[in-house]
Amino acid sequence: MALINLDFFSEALGMQSEVLVVMPQRGGLGEIGVTNNGGSRNIKVLYLLHGLSDDQTIWMRRTSIERYAGYYGVCVVMPNGHRSFYTDMKYGGDYYKYITKELPARMSEFFNVSDRREDTFIAGLSMGGYGALKAALREPDRYAAASALSAVTDIAEFCGERSELFTAIFGEGQAVPDEDDLIKLVDAHKNDKIKPGVFIGIGRQDGLYDQNVRFKKILEDNGYDLTYRESDGVHCWEFWDEYIQYTLQWMFGKK
Repeated sequence: MALINLDFFSEALGMQSEVLVVMPQRGGLGEIGVTNNGGSRNIKVLYLLHGLSDDQTIWMRRTSIERYAGYYGVCVVMPNGHRSFYTDMKYGGDYYKYITKELPARMSEFFNVSDRREDTFIAGLSMGGYGALKAALREPDRYAAASALSAVTDIAEFCGERSELFTAIFGEGQAVPDEDDLIKLVDAHKNDKIKPGVFIGIGRQDGLYDQNVRFKKILEDNGYDLTYRESDGVHCWEFWDEYIQYTLQWMFGKK
C-alpha cells in the first residue's frame, strides 16, 4: 500500500485542502508481515470521514486502516472536514459540495479509482458518521453503501445544545434544513428505486446510543437495507478500530 499526503486547491472551499490517501500497490514482494491485494484499474474507493475534534490524520493515527484496506485492495480517501458536519456552512466553507462533488472528481483525476456507484463507499465516526449517512441518503446514485459508527443521527438535537456550532453551520435562529436532517432525508427518499446499503455500529454505553436506536427503527420502517451491530462500548477509538474492520468486511467481503 502507498500512503499519499495530497494537498490541492479546493474551488468549493476557496482554499488549499489536505487529504490523506491510502492506495493499493501492485506487487510488494519482499514487504514483510503485510498482506496486500495489489491495485488494478478502476479501484474501489472508500471516503472515510473524521469526527468533530479530529482531522484527516486521525484514522491513520488511531487505527491500522492502511493494513485493513490492503487486505481488500481498496483505496481509502481521508479528507479534512474541520468542524463543518460536512455541510455547506452559513459561516464557513461548502463542505458538502467539497466531499460529495469536488473530492470524487479530483480523486478520479489524480488516481486510478473508479467513479462508478457500485465501487464507491463512504463511512465515518460521530460527526463523520452523520456526514456519511447524509451523503449516501442524498446521493444514492453516487454511493453503494454507507457505514456510520457512533454517529450523530439527530443533528437538531445534538447541535441544539451547542449554539455556537449550530449558528456557524446553519445560521442564527434557523432550523436544520430538510436536506441536512437525516430523519427527513430517510422519509423523502423512502420510495427511491435505488437506495444505499447502511451499516450502523454503536456502543451500548455511548452517549449517542439512544439516537442510533431510534434511527435504526426509522431506517427499518422505511425499507432500507440495514445492517446493525451493537456491543458494549463508549465513544472511543478502541470501539472504532474494531468496528471499521466490521465495516470493511461488510462492504468488500473477505477475499
